[in-house]
Amino acid sequence: MEVETLDSADGVGDNVSEECLEKNFNLSLNFCPAYFDGLLCWDPTPWNTLAVQKCFSEFHGVQYDNTQNASRLCLAGEWHNYSNYANCTERIANVSPTDVSSLIYLTGYSISLAVLSLAVFVFLYFKDLRCLRNTIHTNLMTTYILSACSWMLNLALQNWSDEAPSDQTSCMILVICMHYFYLTNFFWMLVEGLYLYMLVVETFTAENIKLKVYTSIGWGAPAIFITIWVIARCFVTVVPSTGPDGLTLAGDAKMCTWIHEHQVDWIHKAPALIGLALNLFFLIRIMWVLITKLRSANTLETEQYRKATKALLVLIPLLGITNLLVLCGPSDDSWFAYAFDYSRALMLSTQGFTVALFYCFMNTEVRHAIRYHVERWKTGRTIGGGRRRGASYSKDWSPRSRTESIRLTV
Repeated sequence: MEVETLDSADGVGDNVSEECLEKNFNLSLNFCPAYFDGLLCWDPTPWNTLAVQKCFSEFHGVQYDNTQNASRLCLAGEWHNYSNYANCTERIANVSPTDVSSLIYLTGYSISLAVLSLAVFVFLYFKDLRCLRNTIHTNLMTTYILSACSWMLNLALQNWSDEAPSDQTSCMILVICMHYFYLTNFFWMLVEGLYLYMLVVETFTAENIKLKVYTSIGWGAPAIFITIWVIARCFVTVVPSTGPDGLTLAGDAKMCTWIHEHQVDWIHKAPALIGLALNLFFLIRIMWVLITKLRSANTLETEQYRKATKALLVLIPLLGITNLLVLCGPSDDSWFAYAFDYSRALMLSTQGFTVALFYCFMNTEVRHAIRYHVERWKTGRTIGGGRRRGASYSKDWSPRSRTESIRLTV
């Protein structure tokens, strides 16, 4: 089968062609002259001989398998019109485990970003869903959105920026934003745990904590820790290393030293771990109170276990307890280490998706609100004529009654 091939290529320097033609000096008789076809230089070859050489390794930025051979037929005094590059195929890149983890992170964050954005829109659009509990949920989901966006921007900067070596300022700003949004995510998880703890365990003091206090904890405290970290980071020298954040899709980071880990990073890591530890304590206390109440109720034991298990599964992603499950893992090259990395990437990147699913789209209150507005739209009623007047909230979104409880019926 005759294969049509390139006889010329754009962007190849003239010096390559000149070097090839220099081989024609002292050309012997009955030889085809040296010829450059735009890809490879074909050396002088005896008549009626098939010239064979290794394939080119790169063309127009695409890597090719140079372990295979290309050929061109030398006829009686002249070359055949075409070179046979049929065996020169694109090289299949070796995907490292780190690249696979990065792709899992990217996919998970993309899915979570879409679902979280829709959930935040629902909470903000439907006014009858506005309460302290849902306001805290909205802030937590916002931190998931911001942290996912900052991670994607850092990934793009590290792997696809043509001016990476000279773009230190942009990189530094993105890394700072990424760590800040990560930390706000942990602190709003802590706010969720604190709110539920005060609501379920410390019921007589739940109303004393206002939204501005929760906001100061969720957004203000991380800003203090990140500011201290930035100041300390400016005075240290970092040796490049590969971290567990998945920001190595195209290999080692090209330029940004701020992305690499250092001991001073514990300035923002330690508060996150402390927040997770506090949430674990809150979870244990909340589950203890819940199980105690279930046992005192006149229900079957199996029904009690079902409700307790359901509450536990719903609270774990909300309080970020899944982060504790994948906090430490093997660092060798075993299959178990790879499986752990992939599982961690999947679990962490889809955590926001899980929170949005449980506390928005599967929440009975949200579904009723959406169904109510859809039915009202269908019947042609005016938007302002059908507002709910059931629940009453104070000016700062604090509940005015103690009847509010954990929404575990999803």
